[in-house]
Amino acid sequence: MENTTLSKLFEVLKDPRLERAKRHSLINIITIAICAVICGADNFVSMASFGRAKKEWFQTFLDLPNGVPSHDTFNDVINRLDQNSFALCFTTWIKKLATQSEDVIAIGGKVLRRTFNESSGARAIWLVNTWSVANNMCFGQIQVDEKSNEITAIPKLLELLDTKSATITIDAMGCQTKIAAKIVDLDGDFVLALKGNQGEFHEDVKLYLDSNINKSRPNKFYFAEEIHGDHGRIETRKSCLCTDVDWLIERHPKWGTVKGIAVIEFERLIGKKRSIERRYYITSHLTKDAKFINETVRSHWGSILAA
Repeated sequence: MENTTLSKLFEVLKDPRLERAKRHSLINIITIAICAVICGADNFVSMASFGRAKKEWFQTFLDLPNGVPSHDTFNDVINRLDQNSFALCFTTWIKKLATQSEDVIAIGGKVLRRTFNESSGARAIWLVNTWSVANNMCFGQIQVDEKSNEITAIPKLLELLDTKSATITIDAMGCQTKIAAKIVDLDGDFVLALKGNQGEFHEDVKLYLDSNINKSRPNKFYFAEEIHGDHGRIETRKSCLCTDVDWLIERHPKWGTVKGIAVIEFERLIGKKRSIERRYYITSHLTKDAKFINETVRSHWGSILAA
């Protein structure tokens, strides 16, 4: 078998099978499965079908003395792999292929369809994943433990990433002091959505920004505006970023990683119907402007939909 980046990085993964049951090497199973999923396979039957269809190509770098594994083999082996070890190997492999410097990495959660079992009471499978905007790919996933939530899963996922010089975006669920500190400790920056779950901290930010979004301020206030329109719909995105936050940190010292606060006002005009909504954010960036915040927030939601 030819050595590949994938085979080198996955060689540390423990094979869960007994020695006598290994008709197909673990790296062959993983290589075919990953290639199949990248090309759209979403079940074990599709993986096996893809492997058979591309057998001639796989044989240029894989030894397949027993042919392509069956769908039962994919099912049995993949479901018995240690999830954390696999996630670490996979994320390390992805990082070898991608550039993360100055990237925006969106973190969000989603529920896998048709995984809730009403008869047994088993809850649906909830995943937290990371999406690289620059590379347009998922960098990794972690399944949320049944007795846990996103808040405990996000720090584990951050440990798998190279966040240096990257901007991490997370929705309001991940807007926590420990998560913000973790990102900064890993030499990254953040833009986090801020909502009412942060109580008085949210209220202070909201009141201050609402009072200043339509005023002209000479120092430490930055403004940007974008207008988009199609099919009779016009959307205006007005952002206001303030880096004068000493007063805020004095009131809320646990948020010492915050260097700027921002509000984005969304005004939508559809025909004669007008609606206005404001969303609030905190950031660790010191040198970015309001336009950057606007674009980062927009890329976050586009990335979450893509993932």
